[in-house]
Amino acid sequence: MSRHASYGKSSKTATKRNVLKRFERVDALRALGRWKDGVNTRVTNLPKTKSAP
Repeated sequence: MSRHASYGKSSKTATKRNVLKRFERVDALRALGRWKDGVNTRVTNLPKTKSAP
């Protein structure tokens, strides 16, 4: 009996996601120099960023 393909792929977490979480987007903005701690206080309506490579 074989297993179904949806059960336990170990490489499932290593796939590239095309949507960043909010803290990941803030980190990307920090790396680009477009986010300054203390100055930027809004975490909604963040500008678009490229997803992590």
